[in-house]
Amino acid sequence: MLGIVLCGGKSTRMGTDKGLLAPDAETWVSVGADKLTDLGLEVKISINKEQLNTYADIFSYSDLIPDDSNLDIHGPLCGVLSVHLQKPAEDLFILACDMPLMESFILKELFQTAKKYPQAEAFVFKNDNEPEPLCGIYKASGLNSILKMYRAKQLAKHSMKFMLDHLNTLTIQMPDEYKPYFQNFNAHADLNGL
Repeated sequence: MLGIVLCGGKSTRMGTDKGLLAPDAETWVSVGADKLTDLGLEVKISINKEQLNTYADIFSYSDLIPDDSNLDIHGPLCGVLSVHLQKPAEDLFILACDMPLMESFILKELFQTAKKYPQAEAFVFKNDNEPEPLCGIYKASGLNSILKMYRAKQLAKHSMKFMLDHLNTLTIQMPDEYKPYFQNFNAHADLNGL
């Protein structure tokens, strides 16, 4: 299994690359990478092509996986499937860079759950009735079936939640005390209080 920090978004609302934000001296991408490394995972960084040189100042080129230009998909799903195309045999533990409050014990719980239920293809927490797809584990076999759907033009929506609907997904009901850790930050106003 590979740990993947998703950083390839356009960050339009934030106005600056979210992965490179460093309110506490460490960039958000590094914070996410450290938490996945703590699980014993090799970590790669999912980026868009424009970010390549900037992120190469922090990580080695071999740890960066740019979006595949052959995929006519936008958003996080493009990043996830681009990584899958590069590493088709690997299960992926995905963490979005804009979830800097995520705690290691939550990631560990997800990791342990995935080990207990090998028949499932995806593992995510559910926040009330909504899945949290940007902190989740996706099996290589499930990603391959999504890629086949995409190539057969059967992927009606290019969203992570739509993908979860088409996988054998195990959801964990999120306790209320976990909710603050799943907060993602999209605009400068969201950063108040960090």
